Amino acid sequence: MAPERRADRPSSPAGHAGFYNAQRFTLNVTRAAMRRMGWSPSVRLFEAAACGTPIVSDPWRGLSDLLPEDSLVVAHGTEDVLRALALPEGQALALGRAARTRVLARHTGLARARELARALRPQDLAATGT
Repeated sequence: MAPERRADRPSSPAGHAGFYNAQRFTLNVTRAAMRRMGWSPSVRLFEAAACGTPIVSDPWRGLSDLLPEDSLVVAHGTEDVLRALALPEGQALALGRAARTRVLARHTGLARARELARALRPQDLAATGT
């Protein structure tokens, strides 16, 4: 059975900015199977970051490669979440700006296409022995 869709979460990208920008923070809790695998981010992280919404996330392998600790709050428990919620508004907004800058620089379709093109250059392939 498919999970029930929450009525307040937009079903199309057109509604994402309004949805995320209405939040002081986005809470990301990674499913256990994805956390065990590592390097398996939820699309929520990209959406919230692209909107400049500050993020609180549970820790998982690869998170700091996606978003360094100056661009989100990593919560190891309830106390960390409460500390994040108590951050001054300016500090919370700075986290959101840093996440947005990182995602727009490294995780757009264009950025990924450039990364793929660099990886597929013949001289780069020769250097790796493939």
